[in-house]
Amino acid sequence: MKLSILQYGDPVLRTKGKRIDQIDDRIRELAANMLETMHAVNGIGLAAQQIGEPLQLTVIDISQVEDRPSTMKLNGEEVDPKAAMPLVLVNPEIELGSETELGSEGCLSFPAISGDIERAKSAAVRAQTLDGEIEIEAGGLLARALQHELDHLNGILFIDRMSSVAKAALASRLKRLQKETKRGHRVRAEDRQLEPSETL
Repeated sequence: MKLSILQYGDPVLRTKGKRIDQIDDRIRELAANMLETMHAVNGIGLAAQQIGEPLQLTVIDISQVEDRPSTMKLNGEEVDPKAAMPLVLVNPEIELGSETELGSEGCLSFPAISGDIERAKSAAVRAQTLDGEIEIEAGGLLARALQHELDHLNGILFIDRMSSVAKAALASRLKRLQKETKRGHRVRAEDRQLEPSETL
């Protein structure tokens, strides 16, 4: 089932997600609906906060992105990142590598807004999946997507990571988006077709 994606200005986006104690049918259904919603809009990541559920749950799928490569080790073994998608991560914890780089990011909760964000080049994540535990070592776009989505789970938005100059340049668009959100305007998945490499 496709879900509505919350826009910037909705307070749920600033809410730290609760740990999930039990992976039950409700969580499985929520994860399936999140994947369907994300794929419907060519997104590569979606956090539970973005569909109004402040939980430690996110889904990621970078398999359709051709122009921004990723590297991945799964439980210590090198794998083709595309073959390991989609990821459903429950209660994830992240460790960041020391080297950083600038890269373009967008967000499904910020239609038509993107910016260059400095992130760690690599990241290691431990999480539960719907079937057990998982350890991921990631580089490239996957590392960026993991950082973006895990920020969401802690109520941190990608604009918080922008330079003050970049954020100032977007100020009027961000205000307009907040006003639309306050008026109760929610964008359905179908109305939000974007480029996959931009939509985390």
